[in-house]
Amino acid sequence: MGSRWGINRTVGQIYALIFLSDKPVNADEIAELLEFSRSNVSMGLKELQAWRLVRLRHLPGDRREYFEAPQDVWEIFRVLVEERRRREIEPTLSMLRSALLETPGSDEERHAQQRMREMHDLIDRLLKWLDDVQRLAPETAMQLMGMGAAVTRMLGLKDRITGQAPEKKAASRKARKG
Repeated sequence: MGSRWGINRTVGQIYALIFLSDKPVNADEIAELLEFSRSNVSMGLKELQAWRLVRLRHLPGDRREYFEAPQDVWEIFRVLVEERRRREIEPTLSMLRSALLETPGSDEERHAQQRMREMHDLIDRLLKWLDDVQRLAPETAMQLMGMGAAVTRMLGLKDRITGQAPEKKAASRKARKG
């Protein structure tokens, strides 16, 4: 999953080990279990700390540093969203705002600016929605996520893939079978 989320394979494997571990682990244990060099583990742990995905712990009577992942998966999700927002989304919005402040000099530039405005407005609206969702209790957020399909059916919204209303899609399926 890590490589698909923009972190390298080594860091992803280190995080998976920490996340799945039932107790805090130290860098030497990580290096031994994953058969990585100690320097690769150190660099990976620094990256995970920069992402705020691992916490440093000290165990009584042990001078080594131990690492653990937050226990609450919602907290992990929130941290990931906040970091992605800070690192990727906010700079994109800033660039779009700057481009929208420029005066277009041609029809092509006006068209480009309109497209950028649409993108800016969509991202801005999604961020406001995300802020609202992140303030919800995890149980409420889970209920909200479960409501998506029910609301879509209730409102008779078009299917995102085929562009057909759900009842037409069902009729189309029956016709193919029959």
